[in-house]
Amino acid sequence: EEPVLLAELKPGRPQRYDWKSSCETWSVAFSPDGSWFAWSQGHCVVKLIPWPLEEAELCKTSERKSRGSKAEVRSRGGAKEKTLECGQIVWGLAFSAWPAAEARETDPACAVGLPCLILATGLNDGQIKVWEVQTGHLLFSLLGHQDVVRDLSFAPNGSLILVSASRDKTLRVWDLSRDGRGVLRRQVQVLSGHVQWVYCCSISPDCRMLCSAAGEKSALLWSMRSYTLIRRLEGHQSSVVSCDFSPDSALLVTASYDACVIMWDPYTGEQLRTLRHVPLHSALDYSSEVHTSSLRSVCFSPEGLYLATVADDRLLRIWALEMRSPVAFAPMTNGLCCTYFPHGGFIATGTRDGHVQFWTAPRVLSSLKHLCRKALRTFLTTYQVLALPIPRKLKEFLTYRTF
Repeated sequence: EEPVLLAELKPGRPQRYDWKSSCETWSVAFSPDGSWFAWSQGHCVVKLIPWPLEEAELCKTSERKSRGSKAEVRSRGGAKEKTLECGQIVWGLAFSAWPAAEARETDPACAVGLPCLILATGLNDGQIKVWEVQTGHLLFSLLGHQDVVRDLSFAPNGSLILVSASRDKTLRVWDLSRDGRGVLRRQVQVLSGHVQWVYCCSISPDCRMLCSAAGEKSALLWSMRSYTLIRRLEGHQSSVVSCDFSPDSALLVTASYDACVIMWDPYTGEQLRTLRHVPLHSALDYSSEVHTSSLRSVCFSPEGLYLATVADDRLLRIWALEMRSPVAFAPMTNGLCCTYFPHGGFIATGTRDGHVQFWTAPRVLSSLKHLCRKALRTFLTTYQVLALPIPRKLKEFLTYRTF
């Protein structure tokens, strides 16, 4: 079943043509509970939209023209769409829950006794601005990077550990919780090892590992416990620009300008599969001199059975875990990023003209076998599985070697 375009959101202000404003959507994000959606729509602005929206409201939102409409969209809960004026081009976005005690210390406007939601924004000048989503208030700024903050990733366990990736060739680890004296801990570690701009960072769902991708042919895998380099993942022929872990942390995918996605076992460093982006000539009108399949983004579906990729050949591709060819395509223009809705069912993509598109995605009922594998791999490493006194074929299945 081919992805169907559900809606398209467009910037709500006239396009400016100076280099400082930028109009690209370099990042889109859903909050972990799926209650909010954010996108960097260009013009130094982030849009926050409460989710879910009624279908009629979503359609109305999608029809906005770039003439500066100030209409607000309401969700079922009464929350309102917000515009965050960041003052700089926005490159990276990441949501996290903000414990009630932390929220009241930092922003008294938060509802008493209730956890708040925060959004971190990575900016062109190296700053990271952290916002309270429900009110749209700026909580604080994190300073340290010397160049563009290209990507952000919060630890999924709610520990308020934030990792930032920058064009200054470093990753920085921040602790946004408070110590016993109520002081915000802020910067924890600087990770150095890349020699080019760092494009992407991803923390594994079990919070054991961190993957980073830069303008290099290898991705780096780091320990989130010791903040030391575990290994280099070498296999691509051009710059690695995107990475993502499977929901059980047992798989890692990296996407590169070489038009390939490589699937890795992060524990052993073994390459399990390569997905090659072969151009569909009927869908293209580029010059033959342009490498049209250069990848921009890759992400796992919430249940871990599908991948989505966006490439320069104007296609959104959906891949099934067991197959080497895409199971579905959708034509899109100038795609830059993609992410799944946390509960599945559709995908959001960002484009170079500042738009966001929402696409249907395959809905699947996971088999009992996959659910058992996912449950086991959530707490067992590859080495621990291989040490179990079970048949070889079962080990191969649990370690994703039966593709």
